[in-house]
Amino acid sequence: MADNLDASHNGLVSAIDGAIEVSTGIHTGNVQVTVELHAVKPEPAADWEEIAEISWQSPSGEVLVAPLMDDPVDLPSLASQGSGPYRLRVHARGRDTAVDAAVVDEVVESYLLQSWPAAQQDALLVRASDTYGAQLRAQDADDTIVIDHEDSRDTQTGRERDILRRAERGH
Repeated sequence: MADNLDASHNGLVSAIDGAIEVSTGIHTGNVQVTVELHAVKPEPAADWEEIAEISWQSPSGEVLVAPLMDDPVDLPSLASQGSGPYRLRVHARGRDTAVDAAVVDEVVESYLLQSWPAAQQDALLVRASDTYGAQLRAQDADDTIVIDHEDSRDTQTGRERDILRRAERGH
């Protein structure tokens, strides 16, 4: 589990109710993800536009990377040393390429996830240079901005979001 941290704090990664979420610029499509597991704190990788770190706790000893509303992908567990406290550094590149495009057919965004055992620390923004991250950081933590042309109940995405919204409200 990770402490609750809204993505507007660092513009890249958030931790809400024990789940870690990375904010992509694209709405729907594939992104390239690489996972690096380390025994000790690594140096941030060079040539990335955004880099942010958060602390999190793995009670089960297994934390898998999964797309929103899909099964986990074939990447190693971020909890490489079993249960316990960890640090996650997320690197991003290409988020300004197709912000909120309905569907992106080619891979335009890349992410590097570095994980290592570490005691709890405050969230840290290591590098901030993309426009999308700046927009997220400019939002108030309580504001939710949805830019989605498919949010109508006439589309599958809109119906799914409506179901999720009603479930969150207990309806």
